[in-house]
Amino acid sequence: MDAATPQKKGPIIPAKEHVYLDGPKSRGYELSFAWRVFWQFLKGFRHLHFLGPCITVFGSARFKEDHPYYRAAMEFGKRIAELGLTTMTGGGPGIMEAANRGAFEAGGMSVGCNIRLPFEQKENPYMQKSVTFEHFFVRKVLLVKYSYAFVIMPGGFGTLDELFETLTLVQTKTIHNFPIVLFGKEYHQPLMEYIEAMSAAGTISKEDLQLVLVTDDVDEAMLHIRNYIDTNYKVKPRKRLWWLLEKR
Repeated sequence: MDAATPQKKGPIIPAKEHVYLDGPKSRGYELSFAWRVFWQFLKGFRHLHFLGPCITVFGSARFKEDHPYYRAAMEFGKRIAELGLTTMTGGGPGIMEAANRGAFEAGGMSVGCNIRLPFEQKENPYMQKSVTFEHFFVRKVLLVKYSYAFVIMPGGFGTLDELFETLTLVQTKTIHNFPIVLFGKEYHQPLMEYIEAMSAAGTISKEDLQLVLVTDDVDEAMLHIRNYIDTNYKVKPRKRLWWLLEKR
């Protein structure tokens, strides 16, 4: 391209305001912020309360539909639907879209907890229900709250953040010992070596290594999840009390 030729630029999207991390503000501002966070939680509860048991699929937003991991995530969505459970994702493109798509096309329930970002996180079209949040910490609570198992596909910083938060909650027994499946042995091998190094150094227990099933096999992953759910839970109809004006 000639140096004098102007380059086309896309629309300018204002950066999300993150002043809540800038230290103390006025008491009025802090109260307003606390109310906005509370309202996001309330909105999430209203949208997701009657979904039934979910399995959350985490993964990169950047894989396209011709990628093997995209196709594997579609298969996970399909298998989750066949179990009669709801597929939950972060609601965006890539792995999230694939898992939602697999469930949606199989006739299952497909939902997403999206995040408002100036790039990348566009809502995918394969969901019966979606709710968008302003803050990652609110979104992560909702992605974990309604799920009985977690499938972690290859991803970046966000996926690892979700993996380690979920692992910490299970390790500390803050949530039940729900199955955590790490899909993609080759991709996650360096990560597993580091986790094993943590165990060798004594910063985690050897038993903590058993909290994750690492596999390349969708059948193995779903059998692991199904055995746990069948052994520990019996799905019962939830009484529909509409005190939060929940959405059907």
